[in-house]
This record gives sequence, structure tokens and C-alpha cells, in this order.
Amino acid sequence: MESPVLKVDGFSAYFGDNQVLKDINLSISNNLVTALMGPSGCGKTTLIRCVNRMHELIPGTKVSGKMYLRGDDIYELEPILLRRKIGMVFQKPNPFPMMSIYDNVIAGYKLNGIRLGKDEMDRIVEQSLKESALWNEVKDALHRKGTFLSGGQQQRLCIARALAMNPEILLLDEPTSALDPKSTAHIEELIVELKKNVTMLLVTHNIAQAARVSDFTAFIYLGDLVEFGPTEKMFTVPRDKRTEEYLTGKFG
Repeated sequence: MESPVLKVDGFSAYFGDNQVLKDINLSISNNLVTALMGPSGCGKTTLIRCVNRMHELIPGTKVSGKMYLRGDDIYELEPILLRRKIGMVFQKPNPFPMMSIYDNVIAGYKLNGIRLGKDEMDRIVEQSLKESALWNEVKDALHRKGTFLSGGQQQRLCIARALAMNPEILLLDEPTSALDPKSTAHIEELIVELKKNVTMLLVTHNIAQAARVSDFTAFIYLGDLVEFGPTEKMFTVPRDKRTEEYLTGKFG
């Protein structure tokens, strides 16, 4: 059995005195998509923000328990180094508005002070835009600002920016919630394609989306991990009554 890419071990998170995650245990395998589902405010986004330690940027937060990235304690790694290994794509597309498409893709290197030769930059930009299924649409406009792109293209640019750093895990926080159905379908196809090379954690409110793109699903409710397992199995024979009620729309 291959060791997990990400192991979450008895992990809890707090905002002040308010406990948002309660003793979460999860093992995430390589090159799979794991959907995190549950009603608003249940702790899904907090969980993925803890995985790349963005949670701690908010004053008054604390965590307990452990998280491991391929056996290394995430909370003992240098945060900047960790965020290179664990990329993140947010709900709303957020290309850097003053930068060209080209500069957006390699922004991570510049922000980290990593110097690259022109050929290497060109290669990374082309490869990342190809991986995010955007190259053919923008290859003749690489030096235009990223903000001239449509919403769906901007989100794929943000995915390219994350992929450029060659991360081991990609965190996707409701990446299609601000997009129209056609752009959403594009991103979903992309997620399925990308898992050949990268492990993904996908926060989604959209049950049908989780069914379409994820291999495993974690159902979180009021900070508890209620159920975790293969998506198909959970969606057909959920073990917990709360999972069943959520999936059938009794609450959400």
C-alpha cells in the first residue's frame, strides 16, 4: 500500500475559543481527487487553509494534532516552502491585475526570489498553460494583462499559476462557484485530466460536481468528519444518516 501524500492525524482548528474542526483523521492518496463537502460554515475551507497554513495568517487562530505531507510534519516546514509544494486556487479568479498572462504564470518564482533563465521561463509558461488547457487560447496574447480574459479563462490562468510551481497537492476552494455552466464544465474536465500529475483536494457545494470529478469524498458537518470513502460508494450507500440527508437535500 502506497503511503499517503497527505495524512491528517487528530487535527483540530480554532478561531479564538470557537472550535471549527474537531479531531479530523484523513489519508489522501496520490493522483486522486478528494472532494470536501458539507453545508456552509462546516469547516471545509478551514481544513484546506490549514493544509497550506494559510489559516495561521488570521489572528487568534490555533491548531492541534498533526498533518503530514509525504511523512514531513507540515507545521515544522518553512511556510513559504510548504506553499510551493501545496498550491491553492480560490473561489473567485484572482490573476494579478497589473501583470501579463506570462508574468502571472511565473509569479510564484518571482515572489519567491527564484531566478530563471528566459528559456526556462518560456518552457514553464507554455507547459503550465498547456496543462491548464489555456495555451491555445492565449499563446498569441501572452503579454496582455490577465484581466482581459473571461472568468473561466482567468480561473484556468490561476490554475496554471499554481501548477507552474510543480506542486504535490493542489487545493481548489469552490473553483467554479463564480463561473457559468460552460466554464464550469471546462474546469471539471481539467480537474479530471490534471490528476494524472497532481493530487487534488476540492471544496465544493455542488454534489453533482463531486460525483462527476472526485474519486473520494469527505463529508464534514459542524466541524466533524462524518464520513470519508470512495465517492461512488458514499453517494449510493452512505453509512451515516447525516450524509444521506445532506445528499438528498434535507439540509445544506
